[in-house]
Amino acid sequence: MPFIQKDKLFSKRWLINYSLILTGSFILAAGFVLFITPYKIVPGGVYGIAIIIHYMFNLPVGLTALSMDIPLTIIGIRVLGPRFGYKTVTGFLLTAVFVDGLTWLYGVEPLVPDEPLLSSIFGGVFVGLGLGLIFKSKATSGGTDIVAMIISKYTKLPVGQLLIYVDSAIVLASLLVFKDWKIPLYSLIVIFITGQVVDTILQGINYDKTLFIISERYEDIRDKIINDLNRGGTYIKGTGMYNGSEKTIIFTVVNRRELAILQEYIHQVDPKAFVTVINANEILGEGFKSLKDKVSD
Repeated sequence: MPFIQKDKLFSKRWLINYSLILTGSFILAAGFVLFITPYKIVPGGVYGIAIIIHYMFNLPVGLTALSMDIPLTIIGIRVLGPRFGYKTVTGFLLTAVFVDGLTWLYGVEPLVPDEPLLSSIFGGVFVGLGLGLIFKSKATSGGTDIVAMIISKYTKLPVGQLLIYVDSAIVLASLLVFKDWKIPLYSLIVIFITGQVVDTILQGINYDKTLFIISERYEDIRDKIINDLNRGGTYIKGTGMYNGSEKTIIFTVVNRRELAILQEYIHQVDPKAFVTVINANEILGEGFKSLKDKVSD
């Protein structure tokens, strides 16, 4: 069971994490106030429910979301154990305060009038950026994540799959309440962009490529990788499926410029080589970002 991660009070790590939570909560709130709430867009989560309730009963979005986050967190601690720490609580408290505070200061009009599609795109960017910064502090978003975790505990279904079900139900609820097909469609745009931005914040923009190379001239290619590109790699022993012959497969990771150089060289020494190129979402280890740096982010 994952337990609360504690940072030493006022340490460098503590200051960084809480700065990320403060900044992320503000950006997240700005996304809702400026782009999402004015168009009745419902991107799942407790804020999706809060937006529906806001338009039904004219209740503040932030306070409504907070009234759900607090009991859900208490239930989550009782059912799942102490995995929701001070950072998570700080995150949803700040977000609620910023949402209602910005609404009071700015108003309820969208930043870009009569542009729901543009607002959906930038709303997704803002929400994803805010959530990504909160996640980098090792906090969670709470809310419907806790509902999915509780259901997962008793059904053994994957949390990610259950979260999709829960958020989808909230999006469908917006269709029933507002009776407008455009709202769930815009909501799906926000959900998709949010996920992409969160992944970018957590993993970074990576242009590295993973290569699997099968060639009879593997020693020449190995020398090119090590001596000219200054990269490493691994030999993998394999067997050809067609004739059962022994193969030596080179596994290596290079950047885009090095990929072009290596492909040209492989074509020169062995035009019949078989090369598989895969986009690498994240590379950790010598020559790239270290695992230690990743964990300490």
